[in-house]
Amino acid sequence: MIEACDIEDFLAHIDRHGVIDARSESEFAKGHIPGSFNVPLLTNEHRVQVGTLYKQLGKEAAILKGFQLAGPRFYDIFKSMRKHAEGQALGIYCWRGGMRSNILAWMMNLADYKVSLLKGGYKSYRQYVHRLFEQPWKWVVVSGKTGVGKTKVLHALKEKGQQVLDFEGLAHHKGSAFGHLGEKPQPSVEQFENLIGWELRRFDPDEPIWIENESRFIGTVRIPDALFNQTLDMPVIELETSEAKRRKIILDEYGRFPVNELKDATEKLERKLGGDRMKFACEALESGNFDGWLDVLLPYYDKTYNHSGLLRKGDSISFAIENYNDQELEELVKIKNRIWKK
Repeated sequence: MIEACDIEDFLAHIDRHGVIDARSESEFAKGHIPGSFNVPLLTNEHRVQVGTLYKQLGKEAAILKGFQLAGPRFYDIFKSMRKHAEGQALGIYCWRGGMRSNILAWMMNLADYKVSLLKGGYKSYRQYVHRLFEQPWKWVVVSGKTGVGKTKVLHALKEKGQQVLDFEGLAHHKGSAFGHLGEKPQPSVEQFENLIGWELRRFDPDEPIWIENESRFIGTVRIPDALFNQTLDMPVIELETSEAKRRKIILDEYGRFPVNELKDATEKLERKLGGDRMKFACEALESGNFDGWLDVLLPYYDKTYNHSGLLRKGDSISFAIENYNDQELEELVKIKNRIWKK
């Protein structure tokens, strides 16, 4: 049986069953519905051939060429889709919900699979994501200087059942010159948006969402303007802790990386640090003097933080954090509840 589904029903399906993206490898790499698997009906090379023929000779010639190219691959395509199916149910989509997904659906239906087709295809998911971005959300912005433990606090709050949107986790980047260390390659800007939408769809819009104070750009990706602009007027909880604690958190996070990687990242800050300070920081790293390295970096990052704070217009509440324990986390939740008068 083949059933055409709207985006909401299709996303409910993807939580329970396997979902196939029938587009080419390059289309999938640029952006796809999170959790889906790529089984291209036409490969990158085939898609170029069919597209060229469509422009030159029209639709029918392109369709015939597509069948000629895809036909010999049907056996392997079927095996790939079957591997990703959950039981006898499968979801399938392509760019607009047209020929590619319908052909794969026909193939699986012949084998008695129950197939859900996404109306409007991947394009409908992109539209759905942008509608989520435009929706008003309640935000609580966790701010604080480098090393205060913002990410650590957010992860702990998430474990307590709070709604947390971890932009840096989705971006595979911690947002600084050193933010790429130990991370997977960053997603495309489009896929970053897809991942944000995937998280937002699970959230209760009546409940506040915790986020970290970020700039628009996190490495090579950008927080969607519709979301970022919402956060500018939202309340800010500014975490404060001792410099000793900050240094320990930074060294726990970055001290495990090879010195040459830390040096390469430090050298990228030469224009902002100045040549002499950058050179001193690198020499400190080479000699194992991490405190000396931080003596150069912390004033720079503190100055950057003080400047970035000018962008935010929401009320700011300072909160001293030292032990990162349940008691402190519970107090943060109480502050959030007072802010939003729960």
